[in-house]
Amino acid sequence: MKDVTIRILKKYRWKILLVIFLVFINVYLLSLPSKIVGNIVDALYNLEQNKENILNSTYFLIFVCIIVLLLRIVWKYYENDIVRGFERDLKIDLFNRFLKLKETEVQNIKNGELMSYFIKDINEIRRAIYRILSHGTRIIFTLVIIVFQMIQGVNLNLTIAVMIPILIGTYSVVKIKKYVEKSFKKSQKYFTSMSEYMQESTDGIKTIKAYSCEEDKLKEFIKKNKNVYSSNNTVEIFSNMIKLSLDICFGACYAISLIYGSALVINNTITVGELVTFNGYIALFNNPINWLPQIISVYKRAQISYHRLEKVYNLNIEEPDEKAIIPNEKLVGDIKIKNLSFSYPGFIGTVLDNISLNIKEGQTIGIIGTVGSGKTTLMDLLTKLYNLPDGKITIGGKDINNIPAETIRDNICYITQDAFLFSSSIKDNISLFDENYDEYEIENSTKEAILDEDIEKFSNGIYTIIGENGEDLSGGQRQRVTISRAFLKNSSILIFDDTFSALDNKTSKRLIKNINKLAKGKTCIIISNKVSDVKYSDKIIVLENGKIQEEGTHDELIANHNIYFKFYMQQAKNTKSNLLN
Repeated sequence: MKDVTIRILKKYRWKILLVIFLVFINVYLLSLPSKIVGNIVDALYNLEQNKENILNSTYFLIFVCIIVLLLRIVWKYYENDIVRGFERDLKIDLFNRFLKLKETEVQNIKNGELMSYFIKDINEIRRAIYRILSHGTRIIFTLVIIVFQMIQGVNLNLTIAVMIPILIGTYSVVKIKKYVEKSFKKSQKYFTSMSEYMQESTDGIKTIKAYSCEEDKLKEFIKKNKNVYSSNNTVEIFSNMIKLSLDICFGACYAISLIYGSALVINNTITVGELVTFNGYIALFNNPINWLPQIISVYKRAQISYHRLEKVYNLNIEEPDEKAIIPNEKLVGDIKIKNLSFSYPGFIGTVLDNISLNIKEGQTIGIIGTVGSGKTTLMDLLTKLYNLPDGKITIGGKDINNIPAETIRDNICYITQDAFLFSSSIKDNISLFDENYDEYEIENSTKEAILDEDIEKFSNGIYTIIGENGEDLSGGQRQRVTISRAFLKNSSILIFDDTFSALDNKTSKRLIKNINKLAKGKTCIIISNKVSDVKYSDKIIVLENGKIQEEGTHDELIANHNIYFKFYMQQAKNTKSNLLN
């Protein structure tokens, strides 16, 4: 995370230096009006003689104000460009990081947590950079430039005397700010508790009335409401104490300046104009003192967000295959699995137990078994979503560990069982945003997937937006959209993982016939819980508890009168029952 942050900030280093320079010039120019006004006050004692100087000073004051305004526009433009650019680049880098994470790491991240990284945590870091770049630099330059002007342009002793209450006020604000944050968190906690209680009471209003609990519920609500009232008052008290301490601080500054400064004027140590200038300098400290606790607060929140993102960047990613020396090429040949056993990292129990399987090139294999038998896990290993020892899986005689993951996934069309769809058009979901496919190819893939008749009913055809995860489509339509990808992508290996579960028998049979035509000359693996989906396969594998229990053609397995036969009889019985109903 540290390297990423530095790398992104380096990209904007010249703009950052420009902003710092503009802030320096801005603070310096802001110190000039006080000095100009002070000179005008001194010049008023001899108005006739200094009339021209007073006019020139007034014009110069207006000119300085215009320059400050123009500088501020340029400075704010580049400042926003830096922080928004940093936010954009960090989001891109983080998203790219998530895409490279290992499957086991992604599974442990909840969707809500994932969104908080991109929205809340990155925003907190952006705010911290903004505060430091904008307010932090102004605090430093104000302290350096204004104090220097006070000492050089007015009086050293007066400057020291005025800085004492400013330092005390700064310390007080920082300390009180801690109590504000603490009481605010407490207030949020009580408010959340009251809100949850209100929602729960509203949802359970029938039960409350049925058991005459209204009075008890009201008493509990009054108690929770009092807690919110008390905690909010505490927040207000501490917030007002900050404002009060600042008022006392600057009141003391102006009092010292008036009393001590007047004495210096009487002693002719400084002029009245210099005293006016000095009071103008004091006013410039107002904002920086207010900003200091805000910067501390924002920095603390950003620090928490930074460590959260750092944990994400410490997760394991799919490293480039060091042993993968084979360039991107078309994978052909038999798929051989030898003595393969597998357990998920961090979980007790074996998912696959001593699996050995030979899938010949161009062969269609059916894999059937109950939920949790290891069917999907076997396909995940074939697509290199998890690491395996050498020699367990080979494709065309080449160890899968010696083939780049990108090459394997380019050659395998894996239609997964979850039928995930993006919030985009049907066209984008079939082509997966690949612009190399034309409209004719996509429409043809929908015909092969028995989806074209459904699409014709949509007003925008394949350009119809289907909503979040295809919420506007039925389960069968969602599955056929994902199956269309197999007819579009020219892959040498096809995998269909329980992708017909939402289809009726008639549609499923038509689709299986089209898939059999597509699979000619290709290696095809069909995974299903239904006998009807795998019965036409060249070979059928029966998995149970992570082991291959049976292997053979449909007729051979029926003749065995074993697990497959039981599946067949049970599903045949259910089919007849459905027909009767």
